[in-house]
Amino acid sequence: MANRSAVKLNSSQPDFLQFNDLACETVGGKVIFATDEWFAPALNLVKKGPPEFIASAFTEFGKWMDGWETRRKRIPGHDWCIVELGVPGVIYGFDVDTSYFTGNYAPSISIQAACLDKLPLPSLCLDGDRTGMAASESQFKAVSELHSENWEEIVAVTELKPGYADSCHNYFSVNFPRRVTHIRLNMYPDGGIARLRVYGIGQRDWSSAPSQEEVDLVALVNGGVCVGYSDAHFGHPRNMIGLGRGDNMADGWETARRLDRPKVLKVDKRGILQVPGFEWAIFRLGHLGVINRIEIDTNHFKGNFPDSCQIEACQLTPEQEQTFMSRRWSNSNGPIWRKLLPPQKLKPHYRHFYSGDSVLKCGSVTHVRVLIAPDGGVSRLRLWGQPIFSGSGNPYTASKL
Repeated sequence: MANRSAVKLNSSQPDFLQFNDLACETVGGKVIFATDEWFAPALNLVKKGPPEFIASAFTEFGKWMDGWETRRKRIPGHDWCIVELGVPGVIYGFDVDTSYFTGNYAPSISIQAACLDKLPLPSLCLDGDRTGMAASESQFKAVSELHSENWEEIVAVTELKPGYADSCHNYFSVNFPRRVTHIRLNMYPDGGIARLRVYGIGQRDWSSAPSQEEVDLVALVNGGVCVGYSDAHFGHPRNMIGLGRGDNMADGWETARRLDRPKVLKVDKRGILQVPGFEWAIFRLGHLGVINRIEIDTNHFKGNFPDSCQIEACQLTPEQEQTFMSRRWSNSNGPIWRKLLPPQKLKPHYRHFYSGDSVLKCGSVTHVRVLIAPDGGVSRLRLWGQPIFSGSGNPYTASKL
């Protein structure tokens, strides 16, 4: 079948945007403390959707804004909040999005991080609409137990740009190869921020995983990550390894329609379309493992599901992965893929399960390549199997794309 080269990011965008958003509300991210939320509550920071602006929208406290906005500070100090990551992991970058905050954006920010896995945590929760509110004395007392002012600074104090379309995305690359569970976002001294995206790779504590228990080796929460793809016109492949079932078509991987499709389509004896091209996405598993069961879910994709799908697998070292990524996973100089799931005819809006003889024996693998023909959308991908443990541990721990 004909292939095509991988999509390249816009040159102005950092590579870390291909990682997962570890703080998004859809993976369990939440704001557990904020000093002030007068104009707009801090929980907006972790919303999945892009910020909106409604010119005519006002509340009794002032202009309605889709983000976190504090009052104009008239007392000593600065505003800050704490975000609990939905998926603890290694962070590689941030997008501090000031969309629509033009005359009221935070002038500067810094970000601190901590791993609080084994520490007793105070009860902190911001429930309901907190517009017009500020942290109470009891909340300040509770959060003081975290000593967040002493957490590691991973983004130094830096000026932000205003929330116009061409300047709203403030990107920060991070070199902090340690597991993080919480971050503290400091704004100096006050103002507004629309969204906080925390891009990284989930990092599970595999030492607690039973050796014979099947786990979803590609799941976001287990450290799975997309490391390459051919097309993501309508939806990124990383959506396929998210939590639960997809909310809608936007919560899946969907490609553009291929232009090399035959003018008149034909099928083989199995009813599978005979087309020259396909789309692909490559994932690194959260841990070396043996895959036994597969789910391909085309939920919500009713008139735009792929005709067929197949999956290949291989085992790569981190060094080999870096080499193949630098070549954009070129077929001519790429890895040697082994067939894991032969071509399967797909149905619309349907959960397809494969096990037993349908899943071929590939041994221990670290990467999979999902191929769909000719194009279309897939909502979720699940790869259940046994993680394989060795004395050297997981070679991809804190490995960067």
